[in-house]
Amino acid sequence: MSHPSFHVVALAVAFVPTISVAAPLTLDEALELAVQRSESARGARAGASGAAEAARAAGQLPDPTLRVGVDNLPVTGSDRLSTTRDSMTMKRIGIGQEWLSSEKREARQSAADAMVARESVAVRRSVADVRLQAAMAYVDAYYAGEALKLATVSEHHLHEALEAARGRLSSSAGSSQEVLALTSARGIAEDESAEVRQAQATAQVALARWTGRPSDELTVPQTPSKLSENAFVATSAAVLAARSDMEVARAEANVASANRKPNWTWEVSYGQRTGYSDMVSVGVSIPLPVARDQRQDRETAARLAMVDKAQADLEEARRVAAAEYRAMTSDAQRLAERIERYRSAVVLPAGQRTTAALAGYRSNQVSLATLFEARHMEVEAQRKLLALQRDLAKTQVQLAFRPLQQGGMQ
Repeated sequence: MSHPSFHVVALAVAFVPTISVAAPLTLDEALELAVQRSESARGARAGASGAAEAARAAGQLPDPTLRVGVDNLPVTGSDRLSTTRDSMTMKRIGIGQEWLSSEKREARQSAADAMVARESVAVRRSVADVRLQAAMAYVDAYYAGEALKLATVSEHHLHEALEAARGRLSSSAGSSQEVLALTSARGIAEDESAEVRQAQATAQVALARWTGRPSDELTVPQTPSKLSENAFVATSAAVLAARSDMEVARAEANVASANRKPNWTWEVSYGQRTGYSDMVSVGVSIPLPVARDQRQDRETAARLAMVDKAQADLEEARRVAAAEYRAMTSDAQRLAERIERYRSAVVLPAGQRTTAALAGYRSNQVSLATLFEARHMEVEAQRKLLALQRDLAKTQVQLAFRPLQQGGMQ
């Protein structure tokens, strides 16, 4: 015989919605979300697309010119403004074309291609900057959450100590000063927890600015291995930008050099006369550079000076990138050494002291205040260690994400 209550419970369970727990957000996922929703990266891609479209027309000849006119039109006398009475009046239609040599077209095409390459570097630079900023925000948010966990542990320990002190006071084994001291300490711990919670909320907002969604659970940030110094310098955003600027300057200097030779323009026209034979005219226009040293040579010299400037900027960018790499590598190495030294010399002894104080308190050989002090010192040591780990993680993020990666156009 079945029980109605069992069927009711089974039916209710069947209709309970499945609660899905969101998986923790990883650093790689945060970076992908940041790049996907970045407006600066989208703007850089639009700029690269525009440069590519312009480059397709750079090596083409100019559009031909349609010429229409009337020659020798009378403006006085009985034939005034007539196009058919005077034999010298001729209606003319023709076409003209400015001719650019293959050398000039190749130079202009190379300059346009250099502009496309520079815009492509700008896209990669924008993506790299988004990834770097998002990674820094992720590290801040992760370690803010870890700091909140430590603050919560400290607050919990103080709550336990205060309850124990109150129990000792009711049994006349404790003192009111002990209770008051622990009450004040718990208040301070609660305020510290609130401060850390506020900092965590700020860090989460900063991360959501890049990812577009709130993320309460984060995994330990895993950064790629750092590059060598040569690879770091070669893929530095400033170095690649300076190199592309130099290529553009060289291409523009080649265009200026090619422009020392003038462009010829040819023209063919057909003339119609009344009562007489129609006529065809053919002509060529050739500019005469009468002051080449004052015009064309000046422009070429200006462009060559810009090439020298770009080369100097490139060398300076290389030196700056090398110095940044060495400084960050040194910081990372020293922070790693400090972390290991602090963990073995401070954190581990602090944990051992807490264990000994707890055992002594349980055997009535150590006071509650001593146990509280040991726990407090252990938490403070862990906080300092956490701050060092955060600084190391941020340095590693900069070493990993400052260089430009391939595939930045995607």
